[in-house]
Amino acid sequence: MATDPDCLFCSIAAGSMGVEFVYADADVVAFRDIAPKAPVHLLVIPRQHFRDVRELAGDPAAGAALLAGVAAVAEQERLPYFTTVFNTGAESGQSVFHVHAHLLSGSGQIWAHGG
Repeated sequence: MATDPDCLFCSIAAGSMGVEFVYADADVVAFRDIAPKAPVHLLVIPRQHFRDVRELAGDPAAGAALLAGVAAVAEQERLPYFTTVFNTGAESGQSVFHVHAHLLSGSGQIWAHGG
């Protein structure tokens, strides 16, 4: 499994940052966003390092595992509805260059509507 020793999210996924996981399996971990944009705002990340969605697309099994992780977290957290966002590139708001899904639910979601 490829990781990047300089990547914050690789360190988090390895358990070396003391971040509390709300979900973890062999492929992904999930934890609360430090700057939530909704009442529920979790990040779901693969344990393996992929810079962004474009890079993740080169490994369909890893992409499927990440989406399965999003679904598992939503089920575990009993979220009847949610929004999932992937930012790709600094101009889109990606600030940590390790692919991650924002899982948001609850009132006040900034990405809640619009298709």
